[in-house]
Amino acid sequence: MSKLIIASCLSAAAWCASAGAEPVKVPVESDDKGTVYVAPNVTSTETSAYTKGATVGVLRPDGSGTYIGTDTSTPRPSYSLGASTGGNMSFSGGVQSDGKANNGVKAGVTIKY
Repeated sequence: MSKLIIASCLSAAAWCASAGAEPVKVPVESDDKGTVYVAPNVTSTETSAYTKGATVGVLRPDGSGTYIGTDTSTPRPSYSLGASTGGNMSFSGGVQSDGKANNGVKAGVTIKY
């Protein structure tokens, strides 16, 4: 992947982060089994953009996937891990922790209709 494409993806990620949108998932590798992606935690200024962590994940064609990430935008970095099933009724779960006081568990169900 050329440097120009990576710079363009990071610029798009910075714009989306400033707009409060979902993080941009930049595909790293893709085949018929799924897509490996990186979603950088990008912060932008008027003249530059920089990352403070990222999430790496896998999305499969059936909608299932897994992810692992880190966020260093706070004084104490936090780490996350999660997965989801695919299909018309998808279950998801994940954990997040900074290794001390900020710990959390999340779970959800998505029903496609």
